[in-house]
Amino acid sequence: MASVTRAAFGELPSGGGTVEKFQLQSDLLRVDIISWGCTITALEVKDRQGRASDVVLGFAELEGYLQKQPYFGAVIGRVANRIAKGTFKVDGKEYHLAINKEPNSLHGGVRGFDKVLWTPRVLSNGVQFSRVSPDGEEGYPGELKVWVTYTLDGGELVVNYRAQASQATPVNLTNHSYFNLAGQGSPNIYDHEVTIEADTYLPVDETLIPIGEVAPVQGTAFDLRKPVELGKHLQDFHLNGFDHNFCLKGSKEKHFCARVHHAASGRVLEVYTTQPGVQFYTGNFLDGTLKGKNGAVYPKHSGFCLETQNWPDAVNQPHFPPVLLRPGEEYDHTTWFKFSVA
Repeated sequence: MASVTRAAFGELPSGGGTVEKFQLQSDLLRVDIISWGCTITALEVKDRQGRASDVVLGFAELEGYLQKQPYFGAVIGRVANRIAKGTFKVDGKEYHLAINKEPNSLHGGVRGFDKVLWTPRVLSNGVQFSRVSPDGEEGYPGELKVWVTYTLDGGELVVNYRAQASQATPVNLTNHSYFNLAGQGSPNIYDHEVTIEADTYLPVDETLIPIGEVAPVQGTAFDLRKPVELGKHLQDFHLNGFDHNFCLKGSKEKHFCARVHHAASGRVLEVYTTQPGVQFYTGNFLDGTLKGKNGAVYPKHSGFCLETQNWPDAVNQPHFPPVLLRPGEEYDHTTWFKFSVA
């Protein structure tokens, strides 16, 4: 069983409203989520000695989340990841989005789902957030009703995303938590052992847009089907880090996505999802300038993200999994973050 407690977290400037914090607690996990961007601000997991550490990067105060920062813990929408040149067509009509990451549109635009106040509803074992994204918000067509539900079950945090559209629009929702299983504030993730259940990945151009090819991982740096120690792997393959979509099983059923093991603490994170892809990102753009919780700084490679989602730029690449949601349909995806010790 999980308990849920509710408290004020901070006030938005110029009367923008109160941001609330919801603490979900089970015998194995404690998760803090705020109503600003449905953001996970803390996630405490025990190590094999039974010592709890917070394993997500973030801030202790609301001000931290209101500054320019790399989407720590937030829900991303209306469309996660990049849309090439910020343009796409739906039923012959062209739409133009803000170019907020030259030369593309990233993570829903200038004011995506991460930068709005959601309406919370407390559940017996979690919290559900909802909002209506108005027609034309950030350039996207149609009104979109969205529900994001976090529930806790023992060592498992479950995130469900649902949406309904008034006209055809691309929808791709994810959570952008940065994890460090040694505990947030640890200098890097090089001692993490990573497995990703993907036979193919998407090569990208210099602006991180997929070139359209679905490439086999076999014989490449992207073959993570057997566990690799991250630091050594990046060194061996002379990689600056990962920021790539790995292609998962095409089924809409729950399937295994990834496993990360931190040997020193014994902490294990397993990710399951209904989504067709996962963006594995190793915090390549973190640069140590942000001050996080407990005085932590977050240098390059001090956290990793496993953003379960549709494939990047799918709206412009017809052979990628479909990303358009039409009236009368429901977008419904779930991701499971399962914590344990080994």
